[in-house]
Amino acid sequence: MSSYEISINGEWQQRDYNHYALRDNRIELVRASWHELSISVSDVSLSDEGQYTCSLFTMPVKTSKAYLTVLGVPEKPQISGFSSPVMEGDLMQLTCKTSGSKPAADIRWFKNDKEIKDVKYLKEEDANRKTFTVSSTLDFRVDRSDDGVAVICRVDHESLNATPQVAMQVLEIHYTPSVKIIPSTPFPQEGQPLILTCESKGKPLPEPVLWTKDGGELPDPDRMVVSGRELNILFLNKTDNGTYRCEATNTIGQSSAEYVLIVHGIYFAMVHIKID
Repeated sequence: MSSYEISINGEWQQRDYNHYALRDNRIELVRASWHELSISVSDVSLSDEGQYTCSLFTMPVKTSKAYLTVLGVPEKPQISGFSSPVMEGDLMQLTCKTSGSKPAADIRWFKNDKEIKDVKYLKEEDANRKTFTVSSTLDFRVDRSDDGVAVICRVDHESLNATPQVAMQVLEIHYTPSVKIIPSTPFPQEGQPLILTCESKGKPLPEPVLWTKDGGELPDPDRMVVSGRELNILFLNKTDNGTYRCEATNTIGQSSAEYVLIVHGIYFAMVHIKID
């Protein structure tokens, strides 16, 4: 609910298409003197817009006019078009709509805090022929970096007093795993332990990883122990040389990574000391 006060000397009338004296319980006399006559209009609606005339009954009658412009406050925007989850690589189409603005509101799009430029919007006159419905459609192809991103539709309008209306849609993107193998040491040596960690990321979360060596099963399960995503080789020897493969799978697909193990021998330095 809002109110508006007009102050001009004399008797007030409103003029839209017809001239008529003000008779409305929302209109209240605020001040009345020989010099000033003020009225207050509460619960302002679009129908209150128009020309107001104050008449001073002298000989001749004197009048003064004021035009009241009523802004239509846009409704809170709504985002449609999102159906969770979305697959990586799919084309996303989101539509933001707001109604009831006068003049027509502006719509802006953001991904987190970064504005998406040059997105067009459409304005259509509402059935009352006074306010507008504004809509904008955002098209973009999603990738895994969009998972968890907040897409924001912001409505700007002079009636909002620098506090825009916003709607938000948090994206959920499903994607195949990405995999890499991380060794516990960059220089594996004979007789030393080695841990290979299979780091996998995906959505949904990948199932337990599968380890293989040279395309087959691990040859020595007593020394080669799999724990979660780790392959722990208790002590290395030359027969462990080969290509180790880690495979991660989720409902979207599978990915793998390889690590070529070369076991280095233990070298002893010979030091000759000459004593005179």
